[in-house]
Amino acid sequence: MIFKVLFQEHPDEVPTRERTKSVYLEADSIRDVRQKLQDKRINIEYIQPLTEAHLAYDQQSEDYQLENV
Repeated sequence: MIFKVLFQEHPDEVPTRERTKSVYLEADSIRDVRQKLQDKRINIEYIQPLTEAHLAYDQQSEDYQLENV
């Protein structure tokens, strides 16, 4: 399954919408996503499992890139 992870690059900062970044990961569960990202120093705001329709929509974006972790 593909997950969309919304995060802040600096773990010590208060989340601000204008600074929120996103990354797409393939994983088995939300717990698996967190384990894959635990070495990165980021502040995870939200992990969203993507349905096929949502994934197809996001893949049309220039910013879509599946991260290899």
